[in-house]
Amino acid sequence: MKLSLDNLAVHLKQAVQRSQLAPAYLVSGDEDLLVGEACDAIRAAARAAGFVERETHFPERSSDWTDIVASLSSMSLFGDRRIVEIRFSGKAGKEGGAALQEMLESAGAETLLLVMTPRLDYAAQNTAWVKAIESKAAWLPIWEIGPRQLESWLSQRLRAAGLEPTTDAVALLASRVEGNLLAAKQEIEKLKLLVPAGRLDATAVLAAVTSSARYDVFGLGEAVVSGDASRALRILSGLRGEGTEPTLVLWSITRELRNLWALRRGDDPSRRPGPRPSPAQLAALERARPRAARMPFARLASRALRADRMIKGRLAGDPWDELTLLCAECCGLRPIK
Repeated sequence: MKLSLDNLAVHLKQAVQRSQLAPAYLVSGDEDLLVGEACDAIRAAARAAGFVERETHFPERSSDWTDIVASLSSMSLFGDRRIVEIRFSGKAGKEGGAALQEMLESAGAETLLLVMTPRLDYAAQNTAWVKAIESKAAWLPIWEIGPRQLESWLSQRLRAAGLEPTTDAVALLASRVEGNLLAAKQEIEKLKLLVPAGRLDATAVLAAVTSSARYDVFGLGEAVVSGDASRALRILSGLRGEGTEPTLVLWSITRELRNLWALRRGDDPSRRPGPRPSPAQLAALERARPRAARMPFARLASRALRADRMIKGRLAGDPWDELTLLCAECCGLRPIK
């Protein structure tokens, strides 16, 4: 059978209750966090089903496969049920493929196979040993979480941690971790410790990740709204000196640009999706209305996009230099090409 992360927990729970764990589980994928968590869940289910011993193999040569087959055919040292784990590159070769099929056939009630590989390409997915595991046991392919799925994944994780994130909070966290799921897990654990259970907004996320900074990105946003170039550039320099992540700086600037663009269009910034601006922020935006009417938003959006691509390593250049130019232009200084 082919499993997914969405149905793995239900499958394992029912399999343990019915004493019907698959004789083998193949877990493939390049997302180390998700692969590790899936394997941990399978191990926990196996322990609950009475598999006490655990042995691990890392085959690299054809002779290694022979040793694993011999180990599988031998009795457990203490007569206990055991988990036999095999981790390799996914390219089993002729010897490895034959060995895996032989082990699958000989695995019985006393042995559970857990096979771990990186993501299997099309050719590997169609090898006899993979097809055999899919047909007679269980295969769990784990795919990468793309940018479009990341925010949904983060939202689910935050809710599981007892937090109720706003859309803006999830978007900020997604921009901070940039697809690194292990970093995302660490940030969520930090938020769980620092933020009381309940509503989690972008302000709380930002406070948690920049709690020790002398300069703060909110002050930068205020300076951008007011058009105070001297203050904005001073804060930006301080943030850079303190090692603040440029992702957070860009988020703060673009958030205020969206508010200013709403003014330009005649929209009410307080009705935009996300956290409602405070009365002081709304007053500052209202004072900025005449300036917003003259701001070159298309050029500023292009500048922000360049900074984002530099931060992500998709465009050569120093993102801090681009952020400096963006700040200066936001505040009305002459554009620099």
